Amino acid sequence: MQEGYSVVVPVFNEEGNIALLYKELSTVLKSLDLPYEIIFIDDGSTDNSLQEIKILTSKDVSVKYISFKKNLGQSAALKSGFQHCKYSVTITMDSDLQNDPADIPGLLQFYGEYQMVNGWRKNRRDNFSKKIGSKIGNFVRNLFVHDNIKDTGCSLKVMDTAMLKRIKIYKGLHRFLPVLMMSEGAKVKEVPVNHRQRMHGTSKYNNLGRAFAGLYDLICVRWMVKHQINEEIKEKNV
Repeated sequence: MQEGYSVVVPVFNEEGNIALLYKELSTVLKSLDLPYEIIFIDDGSTDNSLQEIKILTSKDVSVKYISFKKNLGQSAALKSGFQHCKYSVTITMDSDLQNDPADIPGLLQFYGEYQMVNGWRKNRRDNFSKKIGSKIGNFVRNLFVHDNIKDTGCSLKVMDTAMLKRIKIYKGLHRFLPVLMMSEGAKVKEVPVNHRQRMHGTSKYNNLGRAFAGLYDLICVRWMVKHQINEEIKEKNV
């Protein structure tokens, strides 16, 4: 696998944010002095998001895209992006501009010693309901899987691509990437990052729907982690 950065960006109806995100993100990536690609995953957008992405691909060969026929959710978008990453380090972020691309170099400072660096939105720019819902969700998740992550919902993450490609991603399991990476042997660190106000578009999530889906997914992940086989080979001749 080539050394460099693959940035996976799920998109669902974010036409007002894509061009500005690309401008900020490409500026940061160019400063890192390694090859990179930006993979936009259009998750069945019904606005002009795909057209905006295609304009970028016509101007910059480092920009790639995958477009779904219908909306399948963030887990499906990330899974598809991960399958197409060609560089050794995968970076994920949202397309709504609340994640700040300028935080990427700070996360990369810890990459190497750690195989996953997870952003922590220490000062979230969301409404009170979303903040409380997130705190409760993180507390309950930690009770079950003991990953000690304060903000698994932060989309800004840096991960080892080879490890990431070994993980089976099912619907809803993108919320549990830290514990799934840990199950592959990754050391995980959480780093405070900037979180910005949403300027265009609307949030695609509500706390009630996420709570019910999250509890079911949590039970599944708990089972997966508990029953994972980690063989310790004494010797071999293969």
